Amino acid sequence: MVDIIEKNRLPVELESLDGWLLTDDGMAIRKKFKFKNFSEAFSFMTRVALLAEQHNHHPEWFNVYNRVDITLTTHDANGVTIKDLTLAKLIEGLLR
Repeated sequence: MVDIIEKNRLPVELESLDGWLLTDDGMAIRKKFKFKNFSEAFSFMTRVALLAEQHNHHPEWFNVYNRVDITLTTHDANGVTIKDLTLAKLIEGLLR
């Protein structure tokens, strides 16, 4: 099992992740994405899904038309771990 990142350390870790926020309960990180249209949003989701499969770490997400909301947490650890931060960084890389 992967160790959770201490809650007082998370704000420092999130500084390098543009727009990612700690959830109110401190158990996950999240970000809202907005695209030009549904096709762009769905294309993004497909690329995220492939990354998630490669890393065996899967997001919770919500999609309506051109919006995609992603939440990352490590359920086995009951909090945010390096797996979440790594996947968030990889997701950000898709947008460059």
